[in-house]
Amino acid sequence: MEQILQMTQEKITIRDLNLFYGDFHALKHINMDIPNQEITALIGPSGCGKSTFIRVLNRMNDLIDGCSTTGAVTLDGTDISRIDVTELRTRVGMVFQNPNPFPMSIRHNVEYGPRMQGIRNRHRLSEILENSLIKAALWDEVKDRLNKSALSLSGGQQQRLCIARAIAMEPEVILMDEPTSALDPIATKKIEELIRDLKQEYTIVIVTHSMSQAGRISDRTAFFLLGEVKEYGRTADLFERPEHDETQQYIQGHFG
Repeated sequence: MEQILQMTQEKITIRDLNLFYGDFHALKHINMDIPNQEITALIGPSGCGKSTFIRVLNRMNDLIDGCSTTGAVTLDGTDISRIDVTELRTRVGMVFQNPNPFPMSIRHNVEYGPRMQGIRNRHRLSEILENSLIKAALWDEVKDRLNKSALSLSGGQQQRLCIARAIAMEPEVILMDEPTSALDPIATKKIEELIRDLKQEYTIVIVTHSMSQAGRISDRTAFFLLGEVKEYGRTADLFERPEHDETQQYIQGHFG
C-alpha cells in the first residue's frame, strides 16, 4: 500500500508485515494502523489473505508448521513477538466463523477462561458471568437456564455466547473472522448491533465476506487482494471514493 494512514490512539500498528508458508509469500508488505475503540473491517475475495492476517494479530499462525513472518506488529507500542503468547491471546480475543461453544453448560463456557486464570471466588465468577452475558446481549435469554448445555442454544445465541466467552477474559481487542457467515439474517442483525455496541469498550477487527456488512458496521475498511492491502481508509470514503481501480471493481462486483 502506498500510504500509511496517520491516526491518533493506534491500538495496533503493522509495519512492513510479510508472511510466508514455506516458500509461498502469503502476506506482502502490509502497513496499517488500527485505532483504539473502532471497528476495522477486512474485505476482499476468498484466498486474499484476510483470515491469515487476522491470525497474525494474536499469533495463531505460530501453530502452523513452516509459517514465518517478517516486519513488526505492535500492541500498545510493544512488539507482539515479545509478549507472552498466553497474555497476548488474553488481551486479543478471537471469535471464529462457526460458533464453537464448549460441550458444557452456558455457565461453564463463560467461566472457563477466568477459572484457567486462577479465579475461584464464586461471587467473582458469577459477576463475570452476568456482566459478560449482558455485554453479549444474551443475559435475558439465558439467565434462567445457565446450567443447560450451550449446545442447546440456537446458532446466533451460540455465537453471542462465544463473544461472551471472549469478553470474560477482559480483552482489549476482539478479532472476528466472518462471525455471521453461518447465521440467518435475524441472528446476523443481532450480532451486528452487538458489535457496534462493543466498540464502546473494545477495538474490533472483523473479516467479512459481505461488503454491505462492512458498510453498516465499520469505521474503517481495508481491501485485501492477493496478499496485499490495496486500500485502507474510512469506510465511507473507500466505498464512495475508492482510490484504486481494483477497489472500485471489487466493490462493483466485477470479481470476487
